[in-house]
Amino acid sequence: MNVPEYSAPPSADGPSQRRVVDALLRHLPSHAVLWTDESTTPYECDGLTAYRQRPLAVALPETDAQVQQVLRTCHALQVPVVARGAGTGLSGGAMPHARGVTLSLAKFNRILAIDPAARTALVQAGVRNLAISEAAAPHGLYYAPDPSSQIACTIGGNVAENSGGVHCLKYGLTVHNVLKVKGYSVEGDAVEFGSDALDTAGLDLLAILNGSEGMLAVTTEVTVRLIPKPQLARCIMASFDDMRRAGDAVAAIIAAGIIPAGLEMMDRPMTAAVEDFVHAGYDLAAEAILLCESDGTPHEVEEEIGRMREVLLRCGATAITVSVDEAERLRFWSGRKNAFPASGRISPDYMCMDSTIPRKRLADILLAIQAMERKYGLRCVNVFHAGDGNLHPLILFDANDPDQLHRCERFGADILETSVAMGGTVTGEHGVGVEKLNSMCVQFTAEEREAMLAVKRAFDPAGLLNPGKVIPSLHRCAEYGRVVIRGSQGQGWSHPDLPRF
Repeated sequence: MNVPEYSAPPSADGPSQRRVVDALLRHLPSHAVLWTDESTTPYECDGLTAYRQRPLAVALPETDAQVQQVLRTCHALQVPVVARGAGTGLSGGAMPHARGVTLSLAKFNRILAIDPAARTALVQAGVRNLAISEAAAPHGLYYAPDPSSQIACTIGGNVAENSGGVHCLKYGLTVHNVLKVKGYSVEGDAVEFGSDALDTAGLDLLAILNGSEGMLAVTTEVTVRLIPKPQLARCIMASFDDMRRAGDAVAAIIAAGIIPAGLEMMDRPMTAAVEDFVHAGYDLAAEAILLCESDGTPHEVEEEIGRMREVLLRCGATAITVSVDEAERLRFWSGRKNAFPASGRISPDYMCMDSTIPRKRLADILLAIQAMERKYGLRCVNVFHAGDGNLHPLILFDANDPDQLHRCERFGADILETSVAMGGTVTGEHGVGVEKLNSMCVQFTAEEREAMLAVKRAFDPAGLLNPGKVIPSLHRCAEYGRVVIRGSQGQGWSHPDLPRF
């Protein structure tokens, strides 16, 4: 048998690839350890493709005992570990460490139990989001958080990023729908957060784990909350000839005491892109469209649809269409769910940003983004969870042009930091990863970042779990501050030390 040569030479920064791979092979079968350039290249990035890095090795365990041994081995060798689900993340949270092991949970894909009486599902971390609802459907139940990537993304990744979706306004994010998480610490010790009960004693560490981006523990098993499928759901598609009127309508719906099942907004360039792709029946003449969904009993839906129609008309909607059946409702949502692939059809590459602002500033940020398009010479199409102010601007560019990538980075940081200036945050549901490290320096003070690092050190003193992500160093923030000042004089800035195409 021809044994592949080890692709990485020994390094003063850590043990050699040969030593790491040999140590892993003591606990995993040969097919479960990848180390050649060819076999590790598929793991070099997640959905944020602008930054790439091959890992030293990839481990694909199939049992809890194997996960435990991988972590113990890496801890003994002081080798970084980056846990990975389906790789659908959009902030570089699963980008490998050059001297580390990528720990793939892809084979942890079993639904262990559905309890219709307790309305819970016990699933392994690699189970796809949509698969949970499919398994619960015979019991009249489903799992509410529904990211646009739900056909592929895994529940373990959802926990890592605290994912949302188009129905998170009414039913909450991942953190609101997860009861218990089991996994392993960086040392390979079994850990458990939360419980099967409505509450658990002690500190609320489950809430800390949700959205921790694989920096505190490796998740292997999740207990999620299931809810009954509504008897009926109907969706309003409302057109507006003015962006500010559309933004004001969103705030007015919430101010009226209405919490729709979904409240989404798309600007004209985005509706054009998705309509050409899926033919959802969107109004291409509108400057913006809103999708407003109501679900519940037929009486509840009829009453809520009526109230939303009144608000939308009062706010200047130029056209309103209400779905007449389930097929039309799904067609309305098909455009929103396919916004990202539709954008991929009109541009070689795109970078999907993720920030959150107060609902009343929706029009302000969209008008600011239009000005940024002229400033950076790049197009941007917008789709977002309007109900909770979570923006998803997609900046269109060609990654083969280094100057376009550079301008795209500057454009993205401008969106994030303008959102902060408007009273928002640099992320809503995609996480920080490597993409937003610099902008974290803008939103949080040195003292606040040190408090975050203290939590990280409590779980992972050596900093081996997903290092270099989420929390920027003091040095990085100091350097970014200097570069931003230079940028204001026309020199611009760029993410330092991040691998690219």
